[in-house]
Formats: sequence, structure tokens, C-alpha cells
Amino acid sequence: MPTKHNIARLRLIQLAGALIIGLFCQAGLAQGNALETARDLQAESLLATQRKLPLIVLYSRHDFKFCEIVRLEHLVPMLQQARFKNRLIIRQINQDSDQGMVDFGGRPTTQAQFSASQKVGFVPVVAFYGANGESLAAPIVGLRLADFYQGYLDEATDKSIARLTAQPALKTSR
Repeated sequence: MPTKHNIARLRLIQLAGALIIGLFCQAGLAQGNALETARDLQAESLLATQRKLPLIVLYSRHDFKFCEIVRLEHLVPMLQQARFKNRLIIRQINQDSDQGMVDFGGRPTTQAQFSASQKVGFVPVVAFYGANGESLAAPIVGLRLADFYQGYLDEATDKSIARLTAQPALKTSR
């Protein structure tokens, strides 16, 4: 027969489980609108190149309306489009962030320093990279004409994919 102590313990465990599930669901919803932050561009570009995928980087600023529009209305939805699903790696670098990262050469830096080294002044900028930071298409600077923005993005993405698929496979040492 269950005691009051056991029932209280069971309820506490159930409550803790519900709280954990709720936090995971909330994190999933928030992450659904987020792009993964660039942490190691050397490793990410190598992975992208091996898989013949472009590494697309959104250079952004926190709480800047036009960056949010590019992220929420264009890049995040691209990840779900059948045409591009599992064919893109998209990362975000915040021009105003001191968060640490690794550049294409394997050197430690910050997001702000890396943005400056790439001569990113005006944001948003969407850049398209291959192996070792090779530019695959001209970067898209600013929001441009909103009605045509997705077309610019699709064209640069298609060009990047075409350049990568035309290259011989990258060999890795084991």
C-alpha cells in the first residue's frame, strides 16, 4: 500500500518530468526560429565541402530589424523547403558579439573580430562559402528589394551548389 511519502515523491517526480519536457519543447520552439551560431568555421566548411553543401553565413547584429527579416522570413524557411532540405548548412555570426569562434584557418577569434576581418560593415550580409572560406557566390549585402530578395538568395545558393558539385570530391586523411 502506497504511503503519503511515496505518493508525494511520485508527484514530485511527475512534476519534475513535466517541467523538463516543457523546457525542451520551449527550447525547440525558440530554436525553430534560430540559426545555429558559427563556432568552428574550419570544421563546418570541411564538413560542408565533403558533403558538397554550401556553408551559408548570415552576418547579423542583435535586435536589428532587417537581420531578423532575413533570418526569419528567408533563411530559416529555406532549411524546410523541399528543394533545399538537407542541402544547406547555415550559420549566423553576430557582428556585435564577443563570443569566441574558430576562423577558416583554425585560429581562435571572436564573432566581432571575424566579421571585421571579412570587411563586414553594413548588415545583414549573407555569404556563401566552400572549403577554407572560398567564396562560392557574391555576398548579398543588405535587404535590397524585399520582393526580389528570395530570388537573389535562391540564385546565389544554386550557384554555390553548382560550383561545389562541379568540383572533385575532397579527400580526407585518416
